Amino acid sequence: MAGYKETPRQKMISMMYLVLTALLALNVAKQILDAFVVVNESMEATNENFSQKINQTYAKFNEQYALNPEKVGKYWEKAKQVKNLSKSINNYIDTLKVTVIAKTEKIPHSVADTIKLIDIKNKDNFDMPTHYFMGTDMKKGVAYDLKDSINAFRERILSFINEEDRPTFSKKIGLITEGDFRDADKQKQSWEEHNFYHTILAADVVLLNELKAEVYNAESDIVNYLFSSISARDFKVSDVEAKVIPESKYVFQGDDYAAEILVASVDNTQNPEVYILDGADTLIEANIGQAKKYIGENGVVKLELPANTLGEKKYAGLIKLMTPMGTAKYYGFKSDYIVAKPSATISPTKMNVFYRGVDNPVAISASGKSDAQLTPIISAGKIIRNKDGGWIVKDIPGNAIDVTITVKADDHGKSKVMGMHKFRVKDLPDPIALVRGAKKNKIKKNVLLKNPRLICRLPDGVDFEYPFKVTSFTVVIPTGEKGYAITELSNSSKLTDRMLQAIKNMKKKDLIVFKEIKAKGPIRTRNLNNVVYEIK
Repeated sequence: MAGYKETPRQKMISMMYLVLTALLALNVAKQILDAFVVVNESMEATNENFSQKINQTYAKFNEQYALNPEKVGKYWEKAKQVKNLSKSINNYIDTLKVTVIAKTEKIPHSVADTIKLIDIKNKDNFDMPTHYFMGTDMKKGVAYDLKDSINAFRERILSFINEEDRPTFSKKIGLITEGDFRDADKQKQSWEEHNFYHTILAADVVLLNELKAEVYNAESDIVNYLFSSISARDFKVSDVEAKVIPESKYVFQGDDYAAEILVASVDNTQNPEVYILDGADTLIEANIGQAKKYIGENGVVKLELPANTLGEKKYAGLIKLMTPMGTAKYYGFKSDYIVAKPSATISPTKMNVFYRGVDNPVAISASGKSDAQLTPIISAGKIIRNKDGGWIVKDIPGNAIDVTITVKADDHGKSKVMGMHKFRVKDLPDPIALVRGAKKNKIKKNVLLKNPRLICRLPDGVDFEYPFKVTSFTVVIPTGEKGYAITELSNSSKLTDRMLQAIKNMKKKDLIVFKEIKAKGPIRTRNLNNVVYEIK
């Protein structure tokens, strides 16, 4: 029974522990407390899932014991002992958690037993938790009893493992309290100091929940080990149910509908015969000659049905098994699936065309496929992922008048074309120059003096953003000193000192003209239309 691989659950617990350890290593600031709340909520959800899954295993164990108490009994008795040991230490950990919250928050235990970490006011308090766990002389706190309890629990549940498998499980189940523990200055610490000395309440709550997760994980590993120790011949099956496990009930036209058909609680050394009648609601023994026969392997039949036409499809079947008495017994089943055309949606998120020289955001999706399975290909230019999970079309050549995006998706190891779409390619339209604060070609003199620069925006109806920048312009003020017009060039977006002085001398209904305006944009410099404002 040696040589177990690390399960996804174990990997998740290890990752959570790394996050916790990293957080504990910080001098926790107020904004970090939210991270503890998030980690704790995740740990509580994980523990709830652990509890439910372990209970499912106990239910199966109890079912097999009811069927064959003589052969299953010794394993079932050990499993119940493991359950009681796990329940006892987790109740103890919960008691410690409630007590430290009650002491730190100065609230009754009944309130501390229901309060959420996010609602605790003194999450960053470390004086009371340190005193509670470490004691006044670093020797009489509850952390030392907790360590002893963990060690005793670990030793007791390992006793249910065969000696040859014990080294593997000793590493697998965690709950290690002996080792090289060091603080941030690399000074050696005990397990108690490493976890509970000078740590804030939020960290202690998360750590206690993490210990519960390790207890659940250890319980699950031991109980599953005991369950798997019952050989296949020890199971006596009273109910047999046919199971259909499709790869997907959503199938694209031209592909095959694929499913596995099996019998629950049957020795997998028996290879069943399966009879399938495509398009039927039911199949009975009398009509078995109309059905197609499939032979199973290792107790499972792999089914493939052609998906050549669109719409909802159905089929029915019978599984044939031989009883210990040598007679045939049939178990019926039925299922359905949907055949659909491959399709993809390719939508520019800000416009109906692609523009040259800029980043064009695009949303891409395909029916029945996750985003990670999609690979878009563009006929000209580049298409890349952006940081928000969408896509960006960029670097479209200047001579391109249209581009086509083709979306492919991974489909059971093969690349399938889900759809394509053609887009027109254009230059961004010329922007409009303006002074901030102007309204309907009129502007107050003090507003113009407070906003002494020209800015740009794209015309109405263009749902896109690009930072055009004015690089030069000429101002003409028809009424100036001694009645002569003032003409002044600016080689930036800002008004010159001479322009500003002239504006100060302007009166109501005087005109100021901005002409020969140049703005820097994608690909080329733009010559913009003149702008005329009346002083109001």
